[in-house]
Amino acid sequence: MTVLGKLTPGGRRNFVDTLRAENTGSKLLLLGTVVALFWANSPWKDSYASISEVTFGPEALHLNLTVAEWATDGLLAIFFFVVGLELKREMVEGQLRKPATAIVPILAAVGGMVVPALVYLAIVAAQNGPTEGWAIPVATDIAFAVAVLAIFGSRLPTALRAFLLTLAVVDDLLGIVVIAIFYSGGLDFGWLAAALGAIALFGWLLYKRNVPGWVLIPLAVTAWALMHRSGVHATIAGVMLGFMVPVAAIRGQKGGMAERYEHLWRPVSAGVAVPVFALFAAGVSLNPADLASAASDAAAQGVALGLVVGKPVGILIATYLLVRLTRAQLDPTVRWLDLLAVAAVAGIGFTVSLLIGELSFGEDSPHSEHVKAAILFGSLGAAVIGGILLTWRSRVHTRAHDLTSEEISVSPERP
Repeated sequence: MTVLGKLTPGGRRNFVDTLRAENTGSKLLLLGTVVALFWANSPWKDSYASISEVTFGPEALHLNLTVAEWATDGLLAIFFFVVGLELKREMVEGQLRKPATAIVPILAAVGGMVVPALVYLAIVAAQNGPTEGWAIPVATDIAFAVAVLAIFGSRLPTALRAFLLTLAVVDDLLGIVVIAIFYSGGLDFGWLAAALGAIALFGWLLYKRNVPGWVLIPLAVTAWALMHRSGVHATIAGVMLGFMVPVAAIRGQKGGMAERYEHLWRPVSAGVAVPVFALFAAGVSLNPADLASAASDAAAQGVALGLVVGKPVGILIATYLLVRLTRAQLDPTVRWLDLLAVAAVAGIGFTVSLLIGELSFGEDSPHSEHVKAAILFGSLGAAVIGGILLTWRSRVHTRAHDLTSEEISVSPERP
């Protein structure tokens, strides 16, 4: 009997479907983080640093990168490709298609980005700290946030899930814009034009029938490499390639291509790209002296408070002003305290925050490790606070539902 043999076709399908689940992706991301923290604080911590700094790749193409850089610039591009597919589908056939239904979460997302940035800038200004990390606390990790909502807020109105999903999608889009504008250095327009040409060709080929993957995948990798060479962060290529994929079914195809590609690539993103990125990005020292040093760093304080306080405050202020000053309304099933719970969960920054943290502060910066610790503990704090609030609000809604059911059951039948 073979103990560790190959998976059967049915077993492979079940395994891949498991990777597509929201909770599975967040669990693997958490596992990668825990392994990174253990490894970086173990007797083998030197091996963690040495493996992260191993370089490989063609120098002629400016792709002789470290393992950590390949995880950040290469594997994370797959994650952003899936994000691009999600954004395209939301804009064509989802919540972002109708301005009337999307305006509340869209402006809530804007408020949830502006206020954390202001919190960060206020804190570093008071202590003469570095301003370049202002964008670190503006991101929401959609996988973690939705997982926390699913675990602790299962009895809350479904409108809250739609609100959080739309908010996180807009947050991702704005975060991508921030990365493209503020974290691209030494821009070379010739290489950028070549990258855009490769992306356009990729989009054009998608509208042709039966273009094989052995043509599309090398072309996508070429577009990524050209984007990296241009000075624009390479993950932007992933987003743009995702936007090229058609959403509607074309030429008699069953289902939209964007949905099929998302179905195909999400397991790679959730099961490989994001956990490996976390493995090489989240390895910070938990030595008490190092944590005390991080706690006294204005940049770390700004990041942590931006996530835990700035995010929910910004979301609530933007939503309240929109409802008060316009005809926009919350869903009738949603209460403001429900919104507070979801806004707290939106403070889980993690994946994109870690990426922006690496782009804001180089490896040699004394703030680099400090802001990583702040992202980890700030996201953990937001998850704990959000989980507590979601549990409370779920119980309130459950009691209200039970009371309503009892009233209906004891009321006399109408003639």
